[in-house]
Amino acid sequence: MIKENKILKDFKLPSTNGKDFHLKKELKKNLIIFVYPKDNTPGCTTESNEFAKHYSNFKKVNVEIFGLSKDNMESHLKFKKKFKFPFELLSDEKLQVIKTLGAWGEKTMYGKKFMGVKRTTVLVGKNQKIIKIWNNVKVKDHVKNVFEFIKSI
Repeated sequence: MIKENKILKDFKLPSTNGKDFHLKKELKKNLIIFVYPKDNTPGCTTESNEFAKHYSNFKKVNVEIFGLSKDNMESHLKFKKKFKFPFELLSDEKLQVIKTLGAWGEKTMYGKKFMGVKRTTVLVGKNQKIIKIWNNVKVKDHVKNVFEFIKSI
């Protein structure tokens, strides 16, 4: 699991733009990678829509946004089209990056424990260093808090 101030190992993942996302090639700007459990579920849809709503504000401070989940590309393409997200979604079906980011672990729902994707947001600097990690994210006010943090650095 990666920690703040450490280098995020380079990776490639399929993207909704039809090309592979390659971390090193995207580092012209700081990056927000928000990891969410599942396309078209209430919390994930709310979080994604909040990032979409504030997308232009992030662009103004030279930050690009990417959503990341273990959903396949077909699911991502439908989700992106349905809500008209201005950012790309990345597919990590093998959990290689999700695990590296510490976003895979034990969860509890209705008293039952299971392994799953934990809502996590990561701010990656142009130097490939992790600037900030938000773990176990609660959707309410999260995007606002991320933006306020970025403005403060």
